[in-house]
This record gives sequence, structure tokens and C-alpha cells, in this order.
Amino acid sequence: MIGLERGTVELVPYQGEWRERYEREVERLTDIAGDRFVEFEHIGSTAIEGMPAKPILDILAVVEDLEQAEAVSSVLEKHGYERRPDTVGERLFFAKGPRANRTVYLSVAEMESDFYAEKIAFRDHLRENPELAERYASVKKRLAEKYPEDRDRYTAEKGEFIRGALDRAGDES
Repeated sequence: MIGLERGTVELVPYQGEWRERYEREVERLTDIAGDRFVEFEHIGSTAIEGMPAKPILDILAVVEDLEQAEAVSSVLEKHGYERRPDTVGERLFFAKGPRANRTVYLSVAEMESDFYAEKIAFRDHLRENPELAERYASVKKRLAEKYPEDRDRYTAEKGEFIRGALDRAGDES
């Protein structure tokens, strides 16, 4: 299963197909954007084996220069990606699929950005620490039950856990 209505929160159990869908979408992005992207990363909960997640793929496309990446915007929009306002900074943000069934979130960022560093550090820390991943899954489930129609609150309230995990990951390195 992939896809979720904009603004809602519904978690589903981890799906092995998410990795395959990620790889197919990366192939598609490479076909439509050529060498404008330096690399791709599967981020977010769909990238963590065993993690319940909103069934929307999170993809990070890495560029050398974010200002030059503005040119890729129109190419992506021609292929079904809707540019969305960026609330975190340091990236271009796109959603794929109709608002009633978002399937992909695409973030375009520089490798040297804090956005890139935090997304990769958090993903890797969860992958390497099953107990931490279980605690994060519990937090997500509790918040999804509390805010099924308010994704902004769901996301905001996960922030404290994420910041703490990133701080611990930094202390361990």
C-alpha cells in the first residue's frame, strides 16, 4: 500500500515493497532529471525496516547547489510533482500524487546542508539501534491515534523525540 490523503495521519505496518518502490522512483527521477541529482537517499520511516509509517515514500535527492536546482522544479512539475512550500529550509520540497492520495515526498537538498545531515543521521541511528526504533514506533503510534486529522501536530510532537535521538547520536560519534 502506498498513498495517503494530505494532512491526515495513518500508520501502516512496514511493507517490503517500499524499498522496491523507492528504487523505481529513483530510476524515474534519474530518467526525467538526468544528472542534475548527485545521489538519492531513502529517508523517513519507510526506509526503516520494521517501522510503521505513513505510506508515503520520502526521497532525498542530493544536488551540488540548491540555487541551481531551481531549474529542476519545472521538469519535476511536468512529471507529476507539485512544488510545496518548504517549512524547514535548506531544501526544495515536492509532493507527488493527488492531494487525496500523496505517494511520494521529494526533498531536494545539498549534501552539506543540516537538513541532509539530520535526515541521514536519524535514519542510520534508528537502523543501528532497534530499541530506539521500537521507542520511536511507539511514539508515532500514540501520536497517530491522537492526531489522525492533524499531520502538523503529529509531526511537531515527534520533534522532541527526534531531537533527543539526534543529540544522542552526536554524543556517540
